Amino acid sequence: MRKPNDMRRCLTALEQDSTLIAVIELGLQSWLVAGIVPGIERHPLKKIAVNEEVLLKLLQRWCDEARKAGHPIKRICVAFEAGRDGFWLARWLRMRAIEAYAIHPTSVSVSREHRRAKTDRLDTELLKRAFIGWLGGETDHCSMAAIPTLEEEDRKRPNRERETLVGERTRIVNRLRSCLVRLGIRGFNPKLRKAAECFGKLRTPEGPPIPPNTLEELKRDSARLRLVRDQIKEIEKARLLRLQQRRKLDRTPWCSCWPAFSVSVSKLPTCWCTRCCRESGAIEGPSRDTRGLLARPVRVERSDARRGSLRSAMPACAEA
Repeated sequence: MRKPNDMRRCLTALEQDSTLIAVIELGLQSWLVAGIVPGIERHPLKKIAVNEEVLLKLLQRWCDEARKAGHPIKRICVAFEAGRDGFWLARWLRMRAIEAYAIHPTSVSVSREHRRAKTDRLDTELLKRAFIGWLGGETDHCSMAAIPTLEEEDRKRPNRERETLVGERTRIVNRLRSCLVRLGIRGFNPKLRKAAECFGKLRTPEGPPIPPNTLEELKRDSARLRLVRDQIKEIEKARLLRLQQRRKLDRTPWCSCWPAFSVSVSKLPTCWCTRCCRESGAIEGPSRDTRGLLARPVRVERSDARRGSLRSAMPACAEA
């Protein structure tokens, strides 16, 4: 059974006589655009500057060439490999009625030879073959990555930044421990809050204290560790604040008039329907954390909820 959001195949029929197909090899200094234009035997290949307006003009020029050849373009499909450049180009093209897709890099089959040629031109040929097969509805050519919105992409940043900071924290702690072990100092925990103040009191097995250059290095690493910890705490604090704000804004009425689906029958559920909230003095339905303050309890029979009989388990307020 086909799924409506299956990214392994295209669910739209491909009409090659009226579809312009283009793939882009993205780079820092330039973009290499390869296309398949209906009515033109050659497959054009154009190297352009890193500019979306130039890309749009190139696609329009190819559309004009296809129209002159007797094949008016009804659909433009553009694909590129998902990577460091993100999905901004796909969103920008979709705003201009162009189908844009991001090919998952690991889904494109490549030659496994040890000394194979790899150039941008050959990469565009691989992408072109895979993209045509995907547009034709076949599943074994490539798969597409979902194009997130700017808000969806921004929501991922705190978690990813925290993962990076946690990895940096682990690297700093390992570097501190390695530096101490190199001097023969064992049993000291560099993760202590006042570890930087204790470095000057440590002694090597030979008797002298830690050398001055190594001591300064340890202090700098400790300051860096303290900074990373503070940034992790800031991210976690901001996350909790966002959750609290979202919880306060979640004012949707929660109603236990349907005990067979949403409440535990062993407790007295609380009705948050509009009538109960109005009678109890609540103008809006409160959040789930305060659901026991303003509402009246509604007793539900265990047998009715177990049988799933909604009519017998419904309170009078819901029936009215």
